[in-house]
Amino acid sequence: MESIVVAALALVGTLAGTYFSNRKSSALIAYRLEELERKVQAHNNLVERMYQVEERTELQEEKIKVANHRIQDLENRME
Repeated sequence: MESIVVAALALVGTLAGTYFSNRKSSALIAYRLEELERKVQAHNNLVERMYQVEERTELQEEKIKVANHRIQDLENRME
């Protein structure tokens, strides 16, 4: 009878230890997943911003080309 009680207590202790260990591990995994999601979102924002910068750069380059052509036309008229 005494051995059954000891075995039951050992079982309860093992189950409790396993439960709390898994709970802590799950919390750590959830935290790390949230951090990874935050980093991915920051990366995605950077990609979007760089795309916008590239578009503005192309627009500015086109404006510079147009301005250079106008200057060239004016210089040709003056000659």
